[in-house]
Amino acid sequence: MSSREDSAMVTVIHQPRVAWDAARAFVQAAGSPRSESFAARVLSRLGSEMYGHFADTRQRLLTALVETGGDRYAADIEAGKWRVRVEDLLRTRPDLTGAVMELTNEGFEH
Repeated sequence: MSSREDSAMVTVIHQPRVAWDAARAFVQAAGSPRSESFAARVLSRLGSEMYGHFADTRQRLLTALVETGGDRYAADIEAGKWRVRVEDLLRTRPDLTGAVMELTNEGFEH
């Protein structure tokens, strides 16, 4: 009975889905007025490399907003980049899955 209870507690995490949700949330957060606070959490949870990517995304989104008036294309491109970036991160650092999922939830709150 104990092994049955233990197996019921196992959670399967589908990394591609986690990466896609994170990508959408990170881009949404990068375009929000509270992006600086989100960026600080990216730095503390995922490190300086991901922080730099987030800052670059914010800059590209702001540039696209000025140049196009808000063309959705820029956000879609950034989300695609983030999906690949997060998938690679989770493949090499699966221990960061919880942090990515927490940031995803926070990103959608922005």
